Amino acid sequence: QQRALFGQLLLSRSLRVISTRKNQTLIMLTARKKIQTERGVVPDEFEESVAQALFDLEATNNELKSDLKDLFINSAKEIDVSSGRKAIIVQVPFRLLKSFHKIHPRLIRELEKKFSGKDVVLVGNRRILKPSSSGQALARPRSRTLTAVHTALLDDLVYPTEIVGKRTRYRVDGSKVLKVYLDPKERNSTEYKLETFAGVYKKLTGKDVVFEYPVTEA
Repeated sequence: QQRALFGQLLLSRSLRVISTRKNQTLIMLTARKKIQTERGVVPDEFEESVAQALFDLEATNNELKSDLKDLFINSAKEIDVSSGRKAIIVQVPFRLLKSFHKIHPRLIRELEKKFSGKDVVLVGNRRILKPSSSGQALARPRSRTLTAVHTALLDDLVYPTEIVGKRTRYRVDGSKVLKVYLDPKERNSTEYKLETFAGVYKKLTGKDVVFEYPVTEA
């Protein structure tokens, strides 16, 4: 009788373990729907953690649930920015960018809670088309040029803050740096992220940029 009872206990415990693993697997597979990489590349562990965070928000956050239902990301990466800060770059499909913008402040706030101490930025996934090397005048949308994509990236980084001016400065060594001036009315909500904006832009484009606010006369 003791053996039978012991056997039942083992069976019950095994079933619970199997059930738990199945539930965990189901959650992971469901969360995987929140990330669709290009060319079917398998998401890495960090990307899966961001996808899981989006899935959790969709499941538990009443403010974001309906808006997040049909949204997903293409990639996510963590980078180091100056002063020891870390940033998370979340790349989203260009066609879904407007939908992400509708919930941008709330979504960024919640993601930064989940990834404490790290700045989160959302950028659209745009593809640059190279000029034709055959000499033929093939139609290339202006929005797919290198300059246009890099300009759009600036807008993505600081959204919803407006860029009110730009100026290119040349250094003594001949290199140049772009100065981007942001709407001073948004200073309180963006100033702490200026280094992050610059670090992410440098990482994605290889170009130097400085974000500032225009000097207003007293």
